[in-house]
Amino acid sequence: MNDVKWNQPWILQRADPYVYRHTDGSYYFTASVPAYDRIVLRHSDTLEGLARAEEVTVWKKHDKGPMGAHIWAPELHRMDGKWYLYFAGGDAENKWNIRPYVLECIEDDPLLGTWEEKGKMQAAEEDEFSFRNFSLDGTVFESGGRRYYVWAEKVGVGRQISNLYIGEMETPWKLKTVQVLLTTPDYDWERVGFWVNEGPAVIKRDGRIFLTYSASDTGVAYCMGMLTVEEKEDLLDPQAWKKERRPVLASDAGRGIFGPGHNSFTKDEKGNDVMVYHARTEKEIQGDPLYNPNRHAMLMRIGWDQEGRPLFSFDNAGCSS
Repeated sequence: MNDVKWNQPWILQRADPYVYRHTDGSYYFTASVPAYDRIVLRHSDTLEGLARAEEVTVWKKHDKGPMGAHIWAPELHRMDGKWYLYFAGGDAENKWNIRPYVLECIEDDPLLGTWEEKGKMQAAEEDEFSFRNFSLDGTVFESGGRRYYVWAEKVGVGRQISNLYIGEMETPWKLKTVQVLLTTPDYDWERVGFWVNEGPAVIKRDGRIFLTYSASDTGVAYCMGMLTVEEKEDLLDPQAWKKERRPVLASDAGRGIFGPGHNSFTKDEKGNDVMVYHARTEKEIQGDPLYNPNRHAMLMRIGWDQEGRPLFSFDNAGCSS
């Protein structure tokens, strides 16, 4: 890890980066590509080596119908001895008809194996609301022997883009429980350009779950918020989750880092906690930020304060685990 340049472009033009560390210690990487037309994977024995690893296209968008446009924010997960890719996609005829989808690979190597489309993420039988509207950024985590799915979904109009919801999972592509609202864009820093809570990611430590998310539009105002819950609590009780009043990470013009967010968490080869996130290196953006390709994957060491809470800092101070 001595070769890593923290908080600098690591993998260029790869937004919404996701890193999975396998049980054999090796690393897998996926992210949104600027064309939003396919899902790519990389594999390396080291975290830093992902930057040089061959990138393999494992799935391409459809020419017609669902999963035909805006292929966004894939995540690679390993469950029950199988690989799963969670991602969002629009219709070829309506790119904003975004819904979450699931792919499954039963072979050992997800770069070479066949990916089967399991279809759209399914709501619980009694759930009348989930995945009926603009829905994206699904992530999966386990706690207390149960699996949970957290995602962003639009329920408002106009600039009201997305809230975050949680549900327990029945299968890797179906929820067991009805949706529970975790957070809405309540504060001014979550409402710049658009009202957005999206890109959830989970890190656990000492019996607590920290769920980070991203807020505001995808330009320089993009930033990270955080929710915290005790793992012993009922994770489907929204009152158990505590929301930070202010962002835990935001643009730093002095360092030339703009719009940090849509992160994931992993560990380095020594077991230290690392955050993988995207950010820009320029403040001025030509055109719609969503279609500007210069969101680059970066790495940040995570520190922990005396109260056991994560510290997200561009200067990498206090990085002991």
